[in-house]
Amino acid sequence: VATDIKRVLAYSTISQLGYMMLALGVGGWGAGLYHLVTHAFFKSLMFLCSGSVIHGCHHEQEMTKMGGLYKKMPITAITMLIGVVAISGLAIPVLNVGLSGFYSKDAIVASALAFMSGNRDFLTFFSIPLFVVPLVTAGITAFYMFRLWFMTFAGPPKDHHVYDHAHESPAVMTVPLIVLSVFAIGCAWFGILESWILTVEPTHVAAGGTSAHHVSLAMPGHHEIHGVHHTAGIAALFAAVVGAAVSAVFYWKGAVDPAMVKRSFAGVHHFLVEKWQFDNLYDAMFVRPVHIVARWCTGFDKNVLDSFLHSLSRMTLVASSWDRKFDETFVDGLVNIVGTSTYKVGRSLQVVQTGRLRQYVMFIALGVLGLFVLLFMFFPRV
Repeated sequence: VATDIKRVLAYSTISQLGYMMLALGVGGWGAGLYHLVTHAFFKSLMFLCSGSVIHGCHHEQEMTKMGGLYKKMPITAITMLIGVVAISGLAIPVLNVGLSGFYSKDAIVASALAFMSGNRDFLTFFSIPLFVVPLVTAGITAFYMFRLWFMTFAGPPKDHHVYDHAHESPAVMTVPLIVLSVFAIGCAWFGILESWILTVEPTHVAAGGTSAHHVSLAMPGHHEIHGVHHTAGIAALFAAVVGAAVSAVFYWKGAVDPAMVKRSFAGVHHFLVEKWQFDNLYDAMFVRPVHIVARWCTGFDKNVLDSFLHSLSRMTLVASSWDRKFDETFVDGLVNIVGTSTYKVGRSLQVVQTGRLRQYVMFIALGVLGLFVLLFMFFPRV
């Protein structure tokens, strides 16, 4: 239901990452890595194509305002179509020849089918959806990716202002599209990529086996996956063809009006537009509780910590004021008294230092006389 061309590709990336995680979960380590590499080529191609469209339409991103752009930007349209076919996993049924996404997605579906076949006795309720869900997802992927292409490049223009001013991007943008489209088409051909993945795949993964956790699970090896590869490939291709065909009926031929379907299923459409309410759920589970805790922490900080720190600072100011008064009155006062007294004594003694010899002789004589007087007064004569 998304109409922003970049947003559609972003949601598609989440879906393809889910494919890779599914492959790891069912023992298809090589299939997951295989799809990671092929997906890197065709998804980067489509993101650059969307950038080319936005550039050519003067920063317009809404697909509801596009349409008919194939005539205006054929290189972007063709390379985008290559990416769409690759991610959808389409191929020529009889020749079993397809673009890179066909082989990697086929490997994931085959791993899921082999896992389901090897675990029929245990976890049937869980193992069957592990094969059915990727099949349904393959159809949905083909549907919304062809929806993107049809709404953007096919049909009549939806906004003539956008259409009239649209233009093909310069070579600096289209040449990388052509290069990436070559890899999106053939990076999985001739078995080169698959052979490289097999050389780096861990030995215990390639051999398969049985897990030794709480539940015994049979992990498929190459032999088991190869045994169901043909069946899985046909099922995945059928799902992709159905998804692409339904998308063509809605958005290319116009046999069914999407607006009418949207009105008929307004509740479902709103649910999908709201991203399955995941944002609201995330808001209720994480954002609001964090805000509550943050407000509580703010109140505690302002009312408790700040009050304590302010009281402590006021007490420190009072104590420092009393300390200053004590220092100025007693400590400085005592030091000043000693200093003043010493200075006065020094000044009073300064008068006897005249530099005249006869005065010094007189003072000495008086001193000696004083000593004799004291001796006669305090010490008895013998």
